Amino acid sequence: MSHADEHEGTRRDFLYYATAGAGTVAAGAAAWPLINQMNPSADVAALSSIRVDISGVELGTQLTVKWRGKPVFIRRRTQDEIDAARAVKLDELVDARAENANLAPDAPATDENRAADETGEWLVMIGVCTHLGCVPLGGRSGDFGGWFCPCHGSHYDTAGRIRKGPAPRNLNIPVTRFDGDQAIVIG
Repeated sequence: MSHADEHEGTRRDFLYYATAGAGTVAAGAAAWPLINQMNPSADVAALSSIRVDISGVELGTQLTVKWRGKPVFIRRRTQDEIDAARAVKLDELVDARAENANLAPDAPATDENRAADETGEWLVMIGVCTHLGCVPLGGRSGDFGGWFCPCHGSHYDTAGRIRKGPAPRNLNIPVTRFDGDQAIVIG
């Protein structure tokens, strides 16, 4: 092999690698707009959490707000509703897990683990039936005084736990925190 052939191979290798490198950079530059457009838009990112004024919610009433395209029930429960929920034994429940995003996934479905505050007065739940995604009726509906999904007959108690019907899980509780005495932040 002559010195010229050895030099030619090195030059050919350089051109090959330089072309491959330039092609990779060009492909990445072309793909970036496609990848970047999959990120959530500013209006969607802004809805990742909402602040809800709860100052006008009276005892025994419910406020429904929309969060991430889903209804969220914010209920200010009466002492009778709290007592009824706390009297239920865990072995009577269809779903014995709290389904509360604020707690560990295996937390038990006690009323204390589902309420948003220590007194149990506030209950915040995603208002979507866990059977097929319908919106249950509130206002002391169903056989257990909580929520009732008329589409397929799921009955939830005053803590939003499934008690009867085809729904497999309790109503989900989103990440929630109080912002003073007058507001709740969801998300």
